Parts: sequence; structure tokens; C-alpha cells
Amino acid sequence: MIELRNVSKAYGYGPSRHVVCDALSAVFDGSAAVGILGANGSGKSSLLRMIGGMELPDRGQVIRSCRVSFPLGYSGGFHPTLSARENVQFIARLYGADPVEITRFVRDFAEIGSHFDRPLLTYSNTMRARVTFAMSIAIEFDVYLIDEVSSVGDVGFKRKCLAALAERRRHAGLIMASQSAANVRRFCDTVVILDCGQLHAFHSADEAADAYQNRIAVTDA
Repeated sequence: MIELRNVSKAYGYGPSRHVVCDALSAVFDGSAAVGILGANGSGKSSLLRMIGGMELPDRGQVIRSCRVSFPLGYSGGFHPTLSARENVQFIARLYGADPVEITRFVRDFAEIGSHFDRPLLTYSNTMRARVTFAMSIAIEFDVYLIDEVSSVGDVGFKRKCLAALAERRRHAGLIMASQSAANVRRFCDTVVILDCGQLHAFHSADEAADAYQNRIAVTDA
């Protein structure tokens, strides 16, 4: 289970201050698949980073009683001057996983050939996305955090990522943040909307997706 207790988070100062969480309290069942819908800039990525422990709230607590991943595709733990192999081995040890097994998985999944032993700073955005996503699913967690799965690369690799997520979902929970109602409908049983620093719950995923799409349509109009 993951519990947020009166979590607040904002960036900037004065009139430019942007609030992404405002005394937010919520409980996530570690076995469920929960989608978080929100417009660009609503704070979805910040919320995921706080849930995963990559970022601290300004106030409040995030309490985890299960093993939670870093957001899938998150590259904050990678050092640009190290190779993918060196980064993967370091992160595997950090999480108490077998570095040999994890390295083999990431190398095979990412399919970047000899670049795997070159510094990350020489990678294209697509190669970096391949490695970071592969690293995200290489280690077994109780709950996987997913931030905009649509941004992980080309169409073929995206299909591969979606299939891998579906496999992980058989044995773990997930929390997916996205601007796409279609993405969360595909993977999630429960969907909430993040808006003005609060999570808004609905009776069903379809109801939440419809409310989100109607809101976007009104805003665009």
C-alpha cells in the first residue's frame, strides 16, 4: 500500500508559483492498476516522483509498505559519462538485484548493439529511452510507476514496451500517469484526475476518462 498524507508540492515563488499538490491525501492499493489523468503541467510527473521517492514533498508524508519502482523511463539515476552497462550494474546493486542478470535483460531488451558500452552522453534520445525503460522493468517491484508510456520511442519498441508492461501487470500493481485516456483505459482498473493539486475519483475508469475528455474539449474550445 502507498499512502499520501497531506502532501503539498509547489515550484517557483510569488505570482509564478505553480502548485502541483495541495494538502493531497490518497491511498493506493499496491495490487491495483490506477491511472492518473491530467493535462500537461498538472503535476503528474512530480506526483509519481514523490510516490517513488525520487523527490520529496514540501509538506506531508508519502508512506510505502511495498516495493515501489522509480518511474518507468526515468533517467535521473543515470550518469551521462558512464556506459549503459556501468549504469545498469550500479542501479542493480543499489536495489539488491543480480547485476549480471539485470545487465543481460537490459542489453537484450534495449537492442542498441555496441552503444551499450559507450557513454550515455553519446546516445540519441531514442537510445536513451530504450535503455531507461528496459532498466525500469528489469527489476521486480510490487508496484510499477509509469509516466507517459507513449514517449518511449518508435512504434515497434513501443509495442514491445506495452507487451512487457502487460506481463509485469500479471504479478504487480501499477500507477500510470498520462494525458491519454486511451492509455489508462488499456491498463487501469481505476482512474483518477489530477487537477488543481487534488485527485478526483470516479465510479469507473470510463466515467473518469469521459470526464477528462469533456474537460479537455471545453478547455480547448
